[in-house]
Amino acid sequence: MPQYNKLPMIIPKGKEKIIYMRRLFGRVAQNYDFMNRLMTFGQDLRWRSEAIRQLDIQPGQRILDAGAGTGDISLEISNRYPQTQLVACDLTPEMIAVGKKRPGGNQLNWVIADAQYLPFQTAAFDGVISAFLIRNVPDLIACLQEQHRVLSQGMKMVALETSPPGCGLMLPLIKFYLRVIIPLLGKILLKDAEPYMYLPQSTEEFLPAAQLAERLRMLGFDQVNYVCRMFGTMAIHLGRKIKSPTIPG
Repeated sequence: MPQYNKLPMIIPKGKEKIIYMRRLFGRVAQNYDFMNRLMTFGQDLRWRSEAIRQLDIQPGQRILDAGAGTGDISLEISNRYPQTQLVACDLTPEMIAVGKKRPGGNQLNWVIADAQYLPFQTAAFDGVISAFLIRNVPDLIACLQEQHRVLSQGMKMVALETSPPGCGLMLPLIKFYLRVIIPLLGKILLKDAEPYMYLPQSTEEFLPAAQLAERLRMLGFDQVNYVCRMFGTMAIHLGRKIKSPTIPG
């Protein structure tokens, strides 16, 4: 059996991580959707739909899809709520290029931007949603503060994100899948294992769902809640903007 007790990568930090993320997602852009469906057994589409429902979108609202990738969430929102004023924002031009080629993708309002420094006015949106974004930014607090800033008072943010596996009888199997099977799929199907080594390692090194919920409360969100999926390795987080954030010292 392959060895999988050690996490092999050194993930860059700070500005170097921004460059690394842009290059990494640029490399996988053409196969991003295919690999997501494969690795999650098609469940990622259901999780995204569930996240959209949590946002409780109303006709005519202004919605930001932060870290839109190839546009899964933006396209579903656009189809479900055609009156929505939607902006799809992502760091990686290659991901946006793929998104624009999808049916309806060229009708979306795409913006290339770093989620830590959103180029939008304060209170510009009535909802912010993201999928598999916040684990990848160098500064989690800055990213969440920006989402808080661009939200109107009383409006919601929803984040779908991977979560480190906890404990229990399934843990060895989950770790084997994350550390061995996922990189092996990348190596065999795409001849590129690195992005699929990064994914499980960044998942295991990320905040547990309960700790992320505490960060949201600290940053001025109330009605904070989350639900876990896929044996606890996915979580959908919800918060509502009510006050100014507490800036960590």
